Amino acid sequence: MDKLKTILLVDDSSKDIELTLEALGEHNLANLVSVAKDGVEALEYLNCEGKYMQRKPENPAVILLDIKMPRMDGIEVLKAIKGNSKLKNIPVVMLTSSREEQDLIKSYELGVNAYVVKPVNFKDFIDAVKNLGIFWALINELPSA
Repeated sequence: MDKLKTILLVDDSSKDIELTLEALGEHNLANLVSVAKDGVEALEYLNCEGKYMQRKPENPAVILLDIKMPRMDGIEVLKAIKGNSKLKNIPVVMLTSSREEQDLIKSYELGVNAYVVKPVNFKDFIDAVKNLGIFWALINELPSA
């Protein structure tokens, strides 16, 4: 079996980060999660810049991306990822509380792979994240870099 790749979680909510890690931990995926607290930090991670300069230049298996964040929102991050030839094949899942139709439409126009609204109910949130992690980190096949 190939080495499991990292999941990049981009979210500014400490509570949502904690819940996501807990959900992924139920399938032993939490130790494979790198967390960026906003869009600027996410792009630094992906481009091995700033505090990530020493990071092994390997793309994550999937990016779980929130929309509403400070400094650079998820739509801007998605646009930067899909516009970069080295990053554009990384699956991106919007994992957001936004139910705004314009966010959904814009995300798909920019090439998002899935759009998941964070459930309000704790158990539903845990189940949704577990299913995302299993599919994107374990089942989905990516082209070799």
